[in-house]
This record gives sequence, C-alpha cells and structure tokens, in this order.
Amino acid sequence: MKVAIVCDWLTNVGGAEKVLLAVHKLYPDAPIYTSKYNPKGIDWFKDADVRTGWLQIFPSCLRRFLGVFRQRWFSHLKLSEYDLVISVTGAEAKAVKAPNGIHISYCHVPTQYYWQMYDEYVENPGFGILNPLVRFFFKLLVKPLRKKDFKAAQDVDYFVTISDYAKDLIKKYYIRDAVVVHPPVEVDDFKVKEFGEAHDYYIVTSRQVTWKKLDLAVKACLKANRKLLVIGEGPEHKNLVKMAGDSPLIKFLPLMDKKELKKYLLHAKGYLFPSMEPFGIAPVEALATGCPVIAFKEGGAKDYVFDKKNGLLFDKQTVSSLADAINEFEKMKFNRKEVSKTADGFSGKRFDKELTDYAKECLNERKK
Repeated sequence: MKVAIVCDWLTNVGGAEKVLLAVHKLYPDAPIYTSKYNPKGIDWFKDADVRTGWLQIFPSCLRRFLGVFRQRWFSHLKLSEYDLVISVTGAEAKAVKAPNGIHISYCHVPTQYYWQMYDEYVENPGFGILNPLVRFFFKLLVKPLRKKDFKAAQDVDYFVTISDYAKDLIKKYYIRDAVVVHPPVEVDDFKVKEFGEAHDYYIVTSRQVTWKKLDLAVKACLKANRKLLVIGEGPEHKNLVKMAGDSPLIKFLPLMDKKELKKYLLHAKGYLFPSMEPFGIAPVEALATGCPVIAFKEGGAKDYVFDKKNGLLFDKQTVSSLADAINEFEKMKFNRKEVSKTADGFSGKRFDKELTDYAKECLNERKK
C-alpha cells in the first residue's frame, strides 16, 4: 500500500505538528507534501521525504497572505499513485486529491479565518499598520474562499477530528460527519510515581498570542490575589509583563523542556486554561502529573476536564468569571492520583491504534 501525508505548512513547532509527527511515525516511508517547509523552524522531520512546490519561494512571514494560493496549489495536487492519502490540516491541505485511492482528512477544525473565527480575524488580522488594507481585501475575498473551502471538504472521503467540539464545527460548516480520534499526548512523560504537595501557585504554559487569552489568567490572579507562573514566550509577552506590573504575584519563565516543566506542574495548585481551543494538549499534560485544570467550558476542554472531578469549568471568558472560578477552586480538594488517571485515555499508543484501525476500516469499506 502506498501512502502519502499532506499538511498545510511545516514552519514551526506546535500541536498540529505533534499530530503530524505521530502520523509520520506510523507511515515513515510516506512522503509529506506541504506548501512551505522551514527545517530551521522545526527539525522533527529531518528523516522524512518532505516535498514542496512553488509556494516554497515565499518567506514564512507571508503565510497569512497566501491562503488563496495554498488553496489553488493543494487543489491541483493530485496524488494518483497513492492508495491512501492522509491530510493533517486546519486550513487548505484538505483540498488535495486522491483519484485512485482514499483521502482521510485529520481536520483539526474548519479553516478558522473563513468560518468560526472570521469576526475575530477581521477585527485584528495581526498585520499591524497593514490591518486596514488586509481587512478590506479579506472581506472582498472571503465569500469565494469559503465556497472553495466548502467544496474541498465535500471531496474528502472521510473526516477524522480532534474533539466533539471540532466534530460539531465540521458538521455545521461542512455538513460532513467526522470520527473523533483525540490527538496524541505524551502522558507517559508527565506521569509521576509520587505526587507532590501542591504549593500556592497556579500555572499556565502557552505560546503568548492574543487568542490564547493569557491576559485573563494574569488579571484574574491579580484580582483573586493568587500567585501565577507564566511559562512560555511569544508576541504578547511584553504586554503581559506590563499588565502584571510590579506585582510579586505574577512570575514569568521562558520555555523549558518536559522534565523541568513537569517539576513545576507537579507542585502547582492548578493549571489555568482560559482560551477556547478545539483541543489543548498542554492541559492534558498537566492532568497527567496530577495537576487539576481550571478551563473555559467551551471547546475541546470538555472532552477531558470533568467539572469538580479533575478540575473546574468556568462560564465566561472574562476576568471576573475566571477569578470567581479560582476562588471556588480554592475551597475544593482533589485526589491528584485520580486526576492523573483521567489523562490515560489520551496517550500516543491509543492514537496510533485508533487512527490505523480507522484507516483499515475505510480501506476495507472502499473495496466492497
């Protein structure tokens, strides 16, 4: 059986790239087709046969401008020699064709800037002084882009996705059914033999960008008079530091390896997850160490945060709602061993089995 893997781009490290790496390890001989590859930004695929096209000439910083071109490139990428094509995508890679095989799209969510996050994108496209110009042209182009994105989704043979929330979005925007296979999380790397005593700080680990809503975590801890450890970096870092001011409650630390991060999670009182995401790997890693999670009740978090069992769900993405949840959380007690067990169902081995079993099922169905 000949297999090909397709992804939107390969320029940096993130949750989508972790999924792609897991798929690559399942099918190590399969070439990876992508619109842009920057091995300096991500070195996980040095052993892989990564194939790009004419979009490779554009610098990575222009990625947001190239949606129209990616849509065209992927839609003309007809992988006729393959029996199985797996696209790992949250954007345009789902448009790839598998004329003589089947195409399974592991779709994180429908393309967010066309659909569910269109209003947020128009409000702040993220191009600084060019925002008005980008906003103008995006409003003109979004209807034909949506039309092409919808058509690409209809040509996919089978959809797999990351959470019940994402499954509902695929049904809403693409009118397609999807099977949920939760992303692989390195839960074994975060498991501990002995559970530590909780100290008096909360923790959040994330790339520091606006849509992660880390400002809510900082402001809520200031409001609730609780210590917060913010681990990570990103374009919002300076704003978050400025927001924290001289308060001794908020401490910032840079990115760190899993071994060091586990030490902080092991003793954290709780993990804060204020963003609305289709899944969220970092909170599951926290659960694996026995650290309960306080999460916004919308999105993929509902697949693994069970209210008052291994954490707490708060109602609104506001400072007051999160601060109230922290104050409520302070009155609760959690069995950290039991909290850790709730992460067991998200391991890499589970992902490998579920995805390969589903691929075999799809191939057998096509043969009938």
